[in-house]
Amino acid sequence: MEIPYKIYLEESELPKQWYNVRADMKNKPAPLLNPETHQPATLDELSAVFCRELARQEFNENDAYIDIPDEILSFYKMYRPAPLVRAYCLEKALATPAKIYYKFEGNNTSGSHKLNSAIAQAYYAKKQGLKGVTTETGAGQWGTALSMACAYFGLDCKVYMVKVSYEQKPFRREVMRTYGANVTPSPSDTTEVGRKILAEFPGTNGSLGCAISEAVETALHTEGYRYVLGSVLNQVLLHQSVIGLESMAACDKYGIKPDVIIGCAGGGSNLGGLISPFMGRKLRGEADYQFIAVEPKSCPSLTRGKYAYDFCDTGKVCPLQKMYTLGSGFMPSPNHAGGLRYHGMSGIVSQLYADGLMEARSVEQTAVFEAAQQFARIEGILPAPESSHAIRVAVDEALKCKETGEEKTILFGLTGTGYFDMVAYQKFNDGQMSDYIPTDAEIAKSLADLPQV
Repeated sequence: MEIPYKIYLEESELPKQWYNVRADMKNKPAPLLNPETHQPATLDELSAVFCRELARQEFNENDAYIDIPDEILSFYKMYRPAPLVRAYCLEKALATPAKIYYKFEGNNTSGSHKLNSAIAQAYYAKKQGLKGVTTETGAGQWGTALSMACAYFGLDCKVYMVKVSYEQKPFRREVMRTYGANVTPSPSDTTEVGRKILAEFPGTNGSLGCAISEAVETALHTEGYRYVLGSVLNQVLLHQSVIGLESMAACDKYGIKPDVIIGCAGGGSNLGGLISPFMGRKLRGEADYQFIAVEPKSCPSLTRGKYAYDFCDTGKVCPLQKMYTLGSGFMPSPNHAGGLRYHGMSGIVSQLYADGLMEARSVEQTAVFEAAQQFARIEGILPAPESSHAIRVAVDEALKCKETGEEKTILFGLTGTGYFDMVAYQKFNDGQMSDYIPTDAEIAKSLADLPQV
């Protein structure tokens, strides 16, 4: 069967349920812990921070499939199903016998996969009767998606944007404001935890951990608000499973069997969403795949972090999660040009990695942008820096096939577009981009502050 350049499912084939990979995991992710008592967090405790239905989803590890509400499905239909693309031009340019496919999540106004969970979380906030939500954003894709979702449901949206991104990506910031969001550079002097971080780290460019702390504090002290998160949490990976479900359906429709599945890894939302349904098949013994998580060498939580309980935020007010972490106080180098700057990793992804069900690789920033430029020139899409980590390893795997003659099928996630990341592309084009790799001493210093659990 001839494979078209773009495989589109019919609207009727859009998944009607999210897939919960925890139901098929023999070893479940460790429970979230109350930061004060170090006891497993309760539904009521999480519901004080998150929308109650989202808190229920956070705890659900038994139901393999959860129905997608009609209101969310209706919104999904505006930009889903998303295409699975055969990278014929890239294959030809690399002269590889490998077949390369990518799941493209950039065909919506927010520019990334983040909208899949943003609309779900905004829906549950509206259904609960809330006035608004607070959140953090790194590269700005999550903040953009959430501002769109909140505008759709008539909710207020307060975004704490990592300071270095706030300054480097003014147009991403303005998109959020256009959709009605209030955007504050983090750390800021508008919160107690922000002022504390500024005092401890004067001149800091911020981190996701800082921004999370500020967003949580604001939610807890503002009546009618809850905090929402764009990655890491179980509920987010659940919503993002539409990526993998569509990818798997498209592959099955054309008899495609991926050998290698690759995703960029920051907090785990894109990676987890892409691999979950395929991982389910592996866990059930129905098929086998090689899964590769790709992270930046400047923030290498999986490849150099410690698997332990840690705070999910720098201010140490959020629940503790067992995950691969660099320490909640870890601050990525300010020359790091993309997202993927979270100090830890999804509990689900961490458990799967600890169980040896997937592998992880870290890559240098300049090598990532070399792959991004190559992809843009050959495939005609300017990729987001985050997505380009997956492109880098996909290209590397295809070149290995060229050396060995293996005809592997490679699938990777193209999480979004890079049209708001031109400061980073400019630095790369001008030869001003450098690679910073934290030393063992720097990571050890950050890990020394792990909570004693």
